[in-house]
Amino acid sequence: MTTIQTLIRRTSPFRQGLLLAACALCLNCGTGWAADATSASPASAAKPAAAASQPPKASSAQARVAKAGKRAKASKGAKHAKPRKTAIKPDAGTPYGSRADVMAFAHAQAESLGYDEEALRKLLMQARQLPAVQRLVMPAPAGTAKNWQAYRERFVEPQRLQAGLAFWQAHAAALERAQAQYGVPAEIIVGIIGVETFYGRITGEFRTLDALATLSFDFPTGRKDRSEFFQDELRQFLILCKREHFDPLGVKGSYTGALGFAQFMPGSWNRFGVDFDGDGRIDLMGSADDAIGSVANFLVQHGWKAGQTTDYSVAAPVDSIARATLLGQDVVPSFTAAQMAKLGAVLSPAGQMYESLLALVELQNGGAAPSYVAGTENFYALTRYNWSAYYAMGVIELGRQVAALRRAQ
Repeated sequence: MTTIQTLIRRTSPFRQGLLLAACALCLNCGTGWAADATSASPASAAKPAAAASQPPKASSAQARVAKAGKRAKASKGAKHAKPRKTAIKPDAGTPYGSRADVMAFAHAQAESLGYDEEALRKLLMQARQLPAVQRLVMPAPAGTAKNWQAYRERFVEPQRLQAGLAFWQAHAAALERAQAQYGVPAEIIVGIIGVETFYGRITGEFRTLDALATLSFDFPTGRKDRSEFFQDELRQFLILCKREHFDPLGVKGSYTGALGFAQFMPGSWNRFGVDFDGDGRIDLMGSADDAIGSVANFLVQHGWKAGQTTDYSVAAPVDSIARATLLGQDVVPSFTAAQMAKLGAVLSPAGQMYESLLALVELQNGGAAPSYVAGTENFYALTRYNWSAYYAMGVIELGRQVAALRRAQ
């Protein structure tokens, strides 16, 4: 989300309010730059504008994309194509050198990480403290309005749809295999990679060693301290580099240290990454197939259930107390369809037949009435990838639209 946050910070205060929702809360980075709107108080008088649980019909603009998509050709040699990186350049920063706390980290960790202590010292001495990283992890200004429609328009737009169609064509076999093996639909994987990096086009220009060192040893004040989390990610990064034979000084990613097509943090790479192209390596930066399999594996490990949808249409209760009761559990599925109906929620016919638990999810629309969906366990699983209902719904909507365009070919 580096590019989005930079855009927000450079634009006018009015547009900041519209674009803020485009910065979501990554589980993989754990920074929580923007607040998850589902935890906000429900509107006192909101007319429901629930998102459909089935793929929406393509608009005229999307129809033009579909027509253009028919001419899109699968990229050649894409199996190990290197992602294009964002044009945003971080500042040079200040070398850590032999700073005491950094050297103490090297002394304490070298043996367990399998590094020679002197070699690890020399490596960490070359890490740089980056003020840009410290600025970017700070929370958004208090009171900034969230806007689902602005967020959706940021991702469900012609260029990204066409790129998604081309990505699906290029990696159809891997997507089909991931769906068969893990039970995660291709459109969900396509949605995630599209939202995360525009299908590998925007992966970050921050040297990962610098980003993780900055957040490990100089986490900014003014927000919850996450330095312990990032010190563990620095350890995981060093493990990753040794195992995969990466040059720690040459790896680049987001300002929080997220890497590759799917923006996995090093720890997530080590725990959930899979060698899906069978070349003996797990390369989430160079292999789209590995990224596809790893995204599917991550979701399954976080509760994804094969054959289950992500959400149903719902009209929220008119009564504010009943609505607050349903929203009180945030995105955690906690109510049966019957319980939701008893509190005044009106589910779609398919939702009324759903046998497991649901969550009422509120998506704010600035000054307009909020939108609502009934989220399943699979909606919740998507928020484990990224701690935001906006993110989960953005992934779902992007994937659905790309799938609709593919079916229209």
